[in-house]
Amino acid sequence: MKPFAYTRATEESAAIQTVASNTQAKFIAGGTNLLDLMKEGVTQPEQLVDITRLPLTNIEVISGGVRIGAIAKNSDVANNQLIKERYPLLSQAFLAGASPQLRNMASVGGNLLQRTRCYYFTDTSMPCNKRQPGSGCAAIEGYNRIHAILGASEKCIATHPSDMCVALAALDATIRIQGANGIRTIPIAEFHRLPGDTPEIDTVLQQDELIVSVDLPDSNFARRSHYLKVRDRQSYAFALVSVAAALDIDNGTIKAARIAMGGVAHKPWRSLEAEKILVGAKPNEETFKAAAAATLQEAKPQKYNKFKVEMAKRAIVRALTIVGEMA
Repeated sequence: MKPFAYTRATEESAAIQTVASNTQAKFIAGGTNLLDLMKEGVTQPEQLVDITRLPLTNIEVISGGVRIGAIAKNSDVANNQLIKERYPLLSQAFLAGASPQLRNMASVGGNLLQRTRCYYFTDTSMPCNKRQPGSGCAAIEGYNRIHAILGASEKCIATHPSDMCVALAALDATIRIQGANGIRTIPIAEFHRLPGDTPEIDTVLQQDELIVSVDLPDSNFARRSHYLKVRDRQSYAFALVSVAAALDIDNGTIKAARIAMGGVAHKPWRSLEAEKILVGAKPNEETFKAAAAATLQEAKPQKYNKFKVEMAKRAIVRALTIVGEMA
């Protein structure tokens, strides 16, 4: 690992100023992803700014919803009674991710900034446009079983690894960011990027900006929501396909719906097409299959991940069926 300087911040403004003045500096909280990347030589910051002493751990009710501090631990959020009652979908997504030990360290802000688990990204002997722009994408002609089937480009077919972010996409979360010029808010749908020609840029976050919280709007989906994760093993595995599904049903008709997917794209994939089909329809298998087909109609699988298309469709139907049968 390359030597680096370490600074412990006690104020947000000082932390932001330190990172803003050095393009090779990074914030660190739990470090469950960043330290792995540093050990593997994927990223080599000159300076780490520890933000774990900042007052950004609260989980609290605000006007119109709930606010989660950016350095709240994943395990604390998953087991928080307020989250379990109002946003069980998010709690389920947290508990489906990583291991208890990692959830006890990982932060909400860090989870938002997770980088792909593509084997070629973490193998510095292989070309990767995300790690080294212009070097090529080894995954396209390589072993691409875990890779994207939606929203990919000729430059990158990696997938976003987070479970939390899929749930946040379904819940219409907003990310609050503090920068040198003040606070700005970004809808979760606009926070992560598709690869296009610049796959090395994962989010719209700027160098001088710090995530301070995630805001969840009041929701009618607490009663009927479910996070379904399909993976190679039950514990400590990233999703091949995941589905965050939520329905608001009244008198046997779907009034509102949310469908978001993980494991299929460079960012959490919200299916507005599926939601349009669901709203106003009856919660039955025919409706759910139509929603699944709409979600995957633009899928472009690679050589080794064609199975993901049918898997994704079935996962959507299964998740919606579970939700539809909830009392």
